[in-house]
Amino acid sequence: EVQLVESGGGLVQAGGSLRLSCEASGFTVDDLTIGWFRQAPGKEREGVSCIIGNDGSTSYADSVKGRFTISGDSAKKTVYLEMSSLKPEDTAVYYCAADPTITTLTMSSYEYDYWGQGTQVTVSS
Repeated sequence: EVQLVESGGGLVQAGGSLRLSCEASGFTVDDLTIGWFRQAPGKEREGVSCIIGNDGSTSYADSVKGRFTISGDSAKKTVYLEMSSLKPEDTAVYYCAADPTITTLTMSSYEYDYWGQGTQVTVSS
C-alpha cells in the first residue's frame, strides 16, 4: 500500500513561489506515477501535473504550464511541485496522488488509488 504525505503549502503573495512536497512510502518513486491535483472551494478537483517515476516523463495542465515544475527524487522518496508566478486563481487545496499500475501520463483523478491528505495553498492579490 502506498502512503503519501504532502507538505509545503502556505500563504504567498501573487507573483511569489512555493514548493510542495509529496513523500511516498510503501513504494519507491520509480515504481509510481504521481499526480498533483487541486480543488478550490466550490469547484471540482482538477489535475495540475503528473510524472512517471521510472522515466521522468511529465505533463502539465495548460493553466500552469510554464509556471509549475514537477520533479522526483528517488533517494528521498519524494515528488516536488515547484510553483512560481503564482496567481490568486491558484488558491486551492493541493493533493498528491499515486498509483503503481498507471503507465501513461494521466491527470484523471479516477485512475489514482492512493491520495495524500492535502495541503492548502493561498495566493493573495
